[in-house]
Amino acid sequence: MDDTLPTTLIVNGERVTRNVAARQHLSDFLRDELGLTGSHTACEHGVCGACTVRVDGAIVRGCLMLAVQANGRKVDTIEGLSDSGEIADLQEAFHRRNALQCGFCTPGMLMAAQDLLTSQPEATREEVREHLSGNLCRCTGYQAIVDAVEDVLGSRRRGRK
Repeated sequence: MDDTLPTTLIVNGERVTRNVAARQHLSDFLRDELGLTGSHTACEHGVCGACTVRVDGAIVRGCLMLAVQANGRKVDTIEGLSDSGEIADLQEAFHRRNALQCGFCTPGMLMAAQDLLTSQPEATREEVREHLSGNLCRCTGYQAIVDAVEDVLGSRRRGRK
């Protein structure tokens, strides 16, 4: 018995159609079927944020969503955000502030940070911390990450004036 379902989604701007196992998680589909390995798989319970992707503009945990649930939807991964230049300033700030160490959490952290920058362009330091609290990092202590996001918030605010 075939337990696959035809699934079509737009991934980083490209239409993708595959027969997908009914129980395959979106994060596994992106990694195993499409070779997009930037979103990491870690806790597989939606706790760590390493698998964060954007579906129809909202960040979600790829390990908590089935790939077939993304049928007909737009999915953006860290590769897409990076290739488009959407997070170039964030990537530069993370590098400048040494906001990454082992790098495992970095893609999910960048996805969450970009979501904050878009949804709350006037965010305070406390709001930055709160927004990023769903993404776990074992290496940095978060200080440099929050500093980097604050740098970009300030830079983008100045750019709008």
